[in-house]
Amino acid sequence: MSHQIIKDLEKRYTAKKYDADKRISAEDMDVIREAIRLSASSINSQPWKFIVLESDEAKQRFHDTFANKFQFNQPHAKDASHTILFAHNPKFTKDDYRKVVDVEVSSGHLPAEMYDNMLNGAFGFAEMQTNEEGVNAAWTKAQTYIALGNTLHTLARLGIDSTPMEGVDAELIGEIFKDELDGFECDFALALGYHKDGEDYNHGAPKSRLPAAAVVSTL
Repeated sequence: MSHQIIKDLEKRYTAKKYDADKRISAEDMDVIREAIRLSASSINSQPWKFIVLESDEAKQRFHDTFANKFQFNQPHAKDASHTILFAHNPKFTKDDYRKVVDVEVSSGHLPAEMYDNMLNGAFGFAEMQTNEEGVNAAWTKAQTYIALGNTLHTLARLGIDSTPMEGVDAELIGEIFKDELDGFECDFALALGYHKDGEDYNHGAPKSRLPAAAVVSTL
């Protein structure tokens, strides 16, 4: 298939080794940050926080979070041009959602007279995902994965390599980046940059996916 979207997805893969000497341009990083911000989420909740690590000091802190486990991902902390911590709000409240609805009105997206209907009606869906302790982390984390998918395609369009990492120590990230997370939780991260020629065994390998008939049905 010759469509550009398919070409983008055909060429993207999970990088296994980064060239530490190659950096993503500031212009491309601006595009990436804005693309993440524009990601979709249930009821437009946006229950997330994205922490971009680009300084040597920030990379060292992330490197330190691999002290106990998942050391196979540790080289990416310093070799990748940037890493993004994808964090979610484990206790997304109506007051949190009120900030979203405020922007819906101020941007002109939502008529002011619909404010209460949006706040109380749509938030009912979030309440369905919330337990007696006010925890709805499974739901907010799921929204953050939507942002990850959007980012992966954005990077493919820009010709930038990436490595989604669930192999991170959420507990140590929570300790070392406590101030930046401010109550949010980070269970996965995304390394991005440019692969190391001759040392990234995954680069250029044939795409391996189940056949369309096995995963896509049209009724």
